[in-house]
Amino acid sequence: MAQGCLNCLKYTMCIANFLCFVCGVAVLALGGYLMVNFNFTSLLPSLASMNVPKSLLICGIVITCVSFLGFFGALKENRCLLMTFFTVLFILMLVELVAACLLLMYEKEISEGIENDLRKGMNQVRNGNATDLSEWDLIQENFACCGITNSSDWGDMVPKSCCVSKCETPKPPYKAKGCLSKLTAWFEENFLIPGICVIVICVIEVLGMCFAMTLFCHISKSGLGYKL
Repeated sequence: MAQGCLNCLKYTMCIANFLCFVCGVAVLALGGYLMVNFNFTSLLPSLASMNVPKSLLICGIVITCVSFLGFFGALKENRCLLMTFFTVLFILMLVELVAACLLLMYEKEISEGIENDLRKGMNQVRNGNATDLSEWDLIQENFACCGITNSSDWGDMVPKSCCVSKCETPKPPYKAKGCLSKLTAWFEENFLIPGICVIVICVIEVLGMCFAMTLFCHISKSGLGYKL
């Protein structure tokens, strides 16, 4: 009976980690696609080296590597791989908890830093140091906003995505609200979704650690599997 339960646990780990591996490959492919076809550099200059495509690539690599450790360790009953899998999951959970605490503790400072960085990015576009407006156009069109606080942030170089209707008139009507307030309101309205995602990820990590440690202890007591 106990052996059957442990075999069930083993193959459950294999299936779950295989699905995670597939998801990691999908995230990796999405990051590569975005990096090739889109330019994410003009919105937040300080994060130009860690933009959306690069973040997806890193997440995809981490997910594929961790899931491979769990899958192969469970399949081969390798204690070294199982312990490595447990340790990596534990470290990832600690990093997530620390990041969540820092976000709560320094929420105001982070908000001010984002606003300053947005102004820096806008100034670079206005001064000609960055010519790609795709990110600004995407936000201003989808959120029906203009600039950071209002259209005056752009000065004499107001993009067409700020126009309420056609921009052919000498003084076209621009969208009244700034994008910072619109983005803040959107994040506050949709805060529940990322919160649930974080909780689900933490639950999966805890279950993964429990399964790995249970299988590790069984292999150690029975003398099966590869030695450390």
